Amino acid sequence: MVTWVVLLSIAVLGVGYLVYGRFVAQQMDLDDTRPTPACKINDGVDYVPAKASMLLGQHFSAIAAAGPIVGPILAGIWFGWVPALLWIVLGCIFIGSVHDFISLVASVRHGASSMGEIVRQHMSRTSRVLFLIFMWLALSYVVIAFTDITAQTFKAVADDQAFGPGVAVSSFLYLAIGIGMGVALYKAKVRLWVATAVCLPLVLAAIWLGGRLPQDIAQAMMKVPVKGWEVGLLVYCGIASLLPMWLLLQPRGYLGGWFLYATIAIALLGAVFGRLDIQYPAFHLNDGLASLANGKLLLPLLFITVACGACSGFHGIVSSGTTSKQLRKEKDARPVGYGAMILEGVVAVLALATVMVLAPGDTMLKRDPNFVYANGLARYMQMAGFDYTMALSFALLAFSTFVYDTLDVATRLARYILQELVGWTSSVGAVVATILTLALPMAFLMLSKEKGYLVAWPIFGSSNQLLASLTLLAMSVWLRKTGKNPWITVIPMAFMLIAAVWSLILQVRPLLRWFSGGPALQPTDLIGGIVGLILLGLTVCLAVDAVLCLRRAGFGSQEFRVRS
Repeated sequence: MVTWVVLLSIAVLGVGYLVYGRFVAQQMDLDDTRPTPACKINDGVDYVPAKASMLLGQHFSAIAAAGPIVGPILAGIWFGWVPALLWIVLGCIFIGSVHDFISLVASVRHGASSMGEIVRQHMSRTSRVLFLIFMWLALSYVVIAFTDITAQTFKAVADDQAFGPGVAVSSFLYLAIGIGMGVALYKAKVRLWVATAVCLPLVLAAIWLGGRLPQDIAQAMMKVPVKGWEVGLLVYCGIASLLPMWLLLQPRGYLGGWFLYATIAIALLGAVFGRLDIQYPAFHLNDGLASLANGKLLLPLLFITVACGACSGFHGIVSSGTTSKQLRKEKDARPVGYGAMILEGVVAVLALATVMVLAPGDTMLKRDPNFVYANGLARYMQMAGFDYTMALSFALLAFSTFVYDTLDVATRLARYILQELVGWTSSVGAVVATILTLALPMAFLMLSKEKGYLVAWPIFGSSNQLLASLTLLAMSVWLRKTGKNPWITVIPMAFMLIAAVWSLILQVRPLLRWFSGGPALQPTDLIGGIVGLILLGLTVCLAVDAVLCLRRAGFGSQEFRVRS
C-alpha cells in the first residue's frame, strides 16, 4: 500500500536530517555568538532578522513552490515511481540539503553576499561574471516554467466546471492579505501570533469566496487566454520584486508556509489512512531504459526532471540572496537550510503518491501535473467529508501560492544579480534591471504554444542542476581555502555535473542538427538551444577555473589526503 512507502520514505528523510544533517553542520562550526549580517545591518528593507520559525516558512515556500510537485509527478508518470522515489530520498539527504545548507552558511560568513561575490573572492573576477550570467539565465527559466504553470492553473476545468477563475480571484485576495499582514507586523507592530490568527482565517475566507464566484464572472474570466494571464503574472513579478521584503515577501511567504504545512498534513493523512493501493507501475520503461510514456531516457533525464524535489541550484540563490539577509542566528541555518530541503523531499514524496494511486490508462495521467496533485489532495479531503469542489479549489490555490512564492523571489534575485553584474545601485537601476530580467520570459512565453512549461522544463531542469553543481564547485573551493574538508561538496558536485552536462548535451542536439542542415526548429526550441549552448560554454569555463583554484589550494595533494 501507499501508506508504507510514504511512511518509510519520511522516516529515512528524518534520519538523514538527524544524522547526516548533524554531521554536515558540525563541519561548519556554527556559532550563535557570531553576529549575522541581518543583525549587523538591519536596514528594514533587505536585511531584516527573522525568527527561525518565520524564516523557515518563508524560505521553505520560496524554494518549494511547484518544483517538488511538477518534477516528481512528471518523473513518476514517465519512468515509474520507484526511480523517482529513490532519487528524491537519496538526492535530498546527500546532495540537495547539503547544497542548500552550505550555500546559506557561506553567504552568511561573507556578509550575506551572493554566490557570485563568493566566487569572485575565492576563484577569479572572470568566474564571478560568468557565474552571475549563468545564474541570471537559470532564474529566467525558473520564471518561464512557473509563470506558464500558474497561468494554466487559472484556466483549470473539471467536470465541465471552471475552477481556474475562482483560484485566480482567491490568489489576488491572498496577495492582498499578505500585504495587509506585512503592514500590521512592521508598521502597526502587531504580534506575529495575533496577525497569524487574523490572516489565516481571512485566507480561508478568500478560498471560500473564490469557490463561489458567480458563473457569469467565471465564464468571462475563462475567456482570458493563457497568454493574457502570463502577461499579468509577469507584471506582478516585476512589481512584487521591487517592493520592500517586509511588505510582501516575508508575510506572504509565511502564509505560504502554512499552506505548505496544511497540504503536507492533508497529503500525509490521506496517504497513510486512505488505504489506497499502489496501481501505477514501479518502472515504466522499455528494455532500453527509455520511458514508455514518451521515450525519454531514464539516465540522465530522471535527475533533471525531478529537479527541485531532490536538488536545485535555485535554492542556493535563495539561500544567498534573501534568506542569508534574514538569518538571526548561525545555528538557525541547519533547520532553515538543511531542514527546509528535507521538508521539500516530503512534499515530493507526497506528490509522487498522487501518481502511485492512479491506474495505467487513467485519464488523469493526461492532465497537467498541477491538476494531478490537486485532484489527489481533493480526494484525500473528500474521504474526510469535505466537499470535492471546495477541496479542489483549496488544492489549486495552494499550488498557486507555492508558485507565487517562487515567481517573485526568482525575479527579485535575478534583479539583484543583474544589478550586481552591471553595477546599477540606484532605484532606477533596479527598475531597469527588473524589466530586462523579465524580457526573456516574456519573449519565450509569447512565442511558445500552449503549455510552454513542457518545452521549458527540460532546459530549466538542466540549467538548474548545472547551477547546483557549479555552486557546489564554488563551495568546495571555499571549504578547501578555509581549511575544511571539501569532500562533502566535491562528491555531490561531481555527480550533479556529469548528470546535468549529459542532459544539456541532449537538449542542444536538435539545434546542432539544425545548424548542419537538419529540420527547422520552433522559436522556443531555438531559444532553448541557444541558451543551452551558452550554459555549456559557461560551465566549461567555470569548471576549468575551479579546478585550477583547487590545485593552487593543494586539493588532491598527498598532504591534503592525509589531513582529510
